[in-house]
Amino acid sequence: MNIDFLKQDFLEDAKSVFGSDYEAFLETYNEKPYRGISVNTLKITAERLKELLVYKLEKTPMYKNGYYIDSEIEGLGNNPLHHAGAFYVQEPSASAPVSLLDVQEGERILDLCSAPGGKSSQILALLNNTGLLWSNEYVKSRSQILLSNLERMGARNFVVSNCSADTLCDGLEGFFDKILVDAPCSGEGMFRKNHDASDEWSRDNVKLCAERQLFILESASKALSAGGMLVYSTCTFSYEENEGVVSEFLKRNDDFAIDEIEYPFGRKSDLKGCVRISPLEGGEGQFMVRLRKSGNEPACDGDYKFNNNENKLVSGFIDEVFSIKPSGNIEIIGDRAYIFPENLPKLNGLGVIRAGVFLGEIKKNRIEPAHALFSAYTKEYFKNVLNLKLNDERVEKFLSGEEIDCENQKGYTLLAVEGVSLGFGKCSNGRMKNKYPKGLRRV
Repeated sequence: MNIDFLKQDFLEDAKSVFGSDYEAFLETYNEKPYRGISVNTLKITAERLKELLVYKLEKTPMYKNGYYIDSEIEGLGNNPLHHAGAFYVQEPSASAPVSLLDVQEGERILDLCSAPGGKSSQILALLNNTGLLWSNEYVKSRSQILLSNLERMGARNFVVSNCSADTLCDGLEGFFDKILVDAPCSGEGMFRKNHDASDEWSRDNVKLCAERQLFILESASKALSAGGMLVYSTCTFSYEENEGVVSEFLKRNDDFAIDEIEYPFGRKSDLKGCVRISPLEGGEGQFMVRLRKSGNEPACDGDYKFNNNENKLVSGFIDEVFSIKPSGNIEIIGDRAYIFPENLPKLNGLGVIRAGVFLGEIKKNRIEPAHALFSAYTKEYFKNVLNLKLNDERVEKFLSGEEIDCENQKGYTLLAVEGVSLGFGKCSNGRMKNKYPKGLRRV
């Protein structure tokens, strides 16, 4: 058994967590890590995706649209359907916390520590272009990755921010129906797939993580409406960061209680209502619990003051490109146009880097459309569509940034793969000028 990379302090702590299953837990380090995907039902059905992918998908118990994939599969990120946002590569147990949220259409949900965006993409799919998702990431570089991923997944009714938890939640007091806190942690669930991650582990770091997690939970509690639901999760096994944090939070906040539910996955914790997934239960590592805030008052109304901008260039562009007019409010900020969702809260001072769909830049006498616009809407919305089969050589050329042949299209045209929105180009005389962003192209 090769566990030399694991620190002795970690092994001692793991023994206290896993008890009689400790030896079986250690044996899992000789096995390959679990891998999985979550289907993005905003863009494709699970049945259709299974038809199109050449490898086997096996359902997981953690999430209704989650599937195991073979650990040997390579190049998933290069698959055109991945570029198009039809699925998100996600370790299976990482999908479980969103199942606890029990997302319902029309709800307002905060994903407080959300980069790189897997759980946010799940929430967006379940909201089904209704309500609002606010995704926040404290680390600036990671917030840009988050935004890119959510745009790829076809996000519309969303906000992405780069803000501290306390500033954000103080500014959005009582606004959200549900909150997910997938807190930064010591990452013990990462050790099987990344042995180097164990080098950074220490009991001192576990203690620091627990203090930070409690601070984030305390902040999140302010942004939750009375009667609202808060899911706390980590990807670590540590009792101190999991049950310890939850117990301390409940001591300090008597208006919260554990929402005891039956789980179709994982192992029960000594703290009733909590659950842990380890490699023994089919995932790399996740702890989670659902908390309920007392009271039944409705969430606060959004108080964003829409400008309701009227711009002939923007209106003319929408009429030119869309067969179905997108819902929402056209907001023009500087030389940029956006389609904002309804019922937004105030945005100032909260580190917002994107709200709604980026429509495009207003030039002197035209609109330069954004890639996000064509990713956010399905092919039915557009007047001009070039829909290609997965094996069409033009798909590979498009992803590499090349011009490709088109058919009868003229002007700005959605390029779809098997009906899934991928990007766009401008067609003229049987050729499409490629508008796929350089940063997303294959090298």
